[in-house]
Amino acid sequence: MAPAQPLFPVTSYALLGLLTFGDELTGYELKQRADNTMRFYWTSPAMSQVYSELARLTEAGLVRRSGEGRGTTYAVTDEGRRAMERWMQEAPVGMPVFKHPQALRLMIGHLTEPETLVQMLEEYVGQVLAAHSDLAAVRRSLTGQDAVGQTFHNPSLVAEWGLAHFESELAIARRTLARLRHEHGLGGAGGPDGSDGSDGEATPERADEPVRDAR
Repeated sequence: MAPAQPLFPVTSYALLGLLTFGDELTGYELKQRADNTMRFYWTSPAMSQVYSELARLTEAGLVRRSGEGRGTTYAVTDEGRRAMERWMQEAPVGMPVFKHPQALRLMIGHLTEPETLVQMLEEYVGQVLAAHSDLAAVRRSLTGQDAVGQTFHNPSLVAEWGLAHFESELAIARRTLARLRHEHGLGGAGGPDGSDGSDGEATPERADEPVRDAR
C-alpha cells in the first residue's frame, strides 16, 4: 500500500496550484503571481512563507527545484499535480471566514459619534473602488486566454466572481452610509431606508477596458 500523502496547509496547496499553469517560476515570481491573484480571495503569503512552503513542497517531491541563487526556479512535478487533483476532489467545501472590520466597528458604533462612522464608511467605499479597479485590471489581462479549455479560463471566472463581490459590497456600504446620514441629519442623498446611497460617487471601473498584463 502506498504511503498516505501528508497533509499540508491550504497555503501550500494554493502556491502549488499557482505552479500548475505550465511555467517554472522563481520564488519572487511566485510571490508576484500570488499578489496579483490570491490577495483578492485569500491571504497572500509573505516572501518568507513562500520560500518555506516551497522548501516543504520540494522535500515532499511535489515541486522540482532547478538552478541556484536568485535564478532558482520551481515547477510542479507529476506527483505534485496528482496531489493537487486529490486535494481538489477530497478537501471539504467549507465556508469562507467572514472577517469584516467595518461591520465590527459599526456594530459597536454607539461608542463613537455618527460622523466617525460616516467617515469610516466613506473611506471604505474608496478602498472597495480601488480593489475593484485592481481586480478589473487582472481580469482584462486574462483576455485572449480565457475561453473554455484555455489556460486562464478558470482564473477569469474567479476574477469575475470577485468583481461581482466588490460591486455588491460597494452597494451595501453606500446604502448603509446613506441611512446613517439620513438618520443623523448629516446630509447626502438617500432616504430613510438607504435605498440610494450613491451620492454621485465614482462607479466601479469596467473590466473590458485595455490594460497592461497583470499576470
